[in-house]
Amino acid sequence: MLSAVAVQLLGTILTEIARGNSVAAVAVQAELTTQQAADLLNVSRPYLIKLLEQGKIPHHKSGSHRRVALRDVVDYKREADQRREAALAELADLGQELDSDH
Repeated sequence: MLSAVAVQLLGTILTEIARGNSVAAVAVQAELTTQQAADLLNVSRPYLIKLLEQGKIPHHKSGSHRRVALRDVVDYKREADQRREAALAELADLGQELDSDH
């Protein structure tokens, strides 16, 4: 039997493939360039740099280049997705309340 984490990972992989996205396996301890991290988050590189400078995603410099741990990018993405889902649920609840008031 697969663990719950493995099943969730497999589900995520299959969902991304069904959407037509490419999927790659990368070591969890991998470090990303800022462009790779921005691509993973589906944001612009300047926006990612802003997140790094605000301390929202940990990073370090290797010479003059910033490097971001894959794990930190994935954690940020998971938290952002959870915040987005909570906000959407709240909006749906508000919409239902407005509908029931009329």
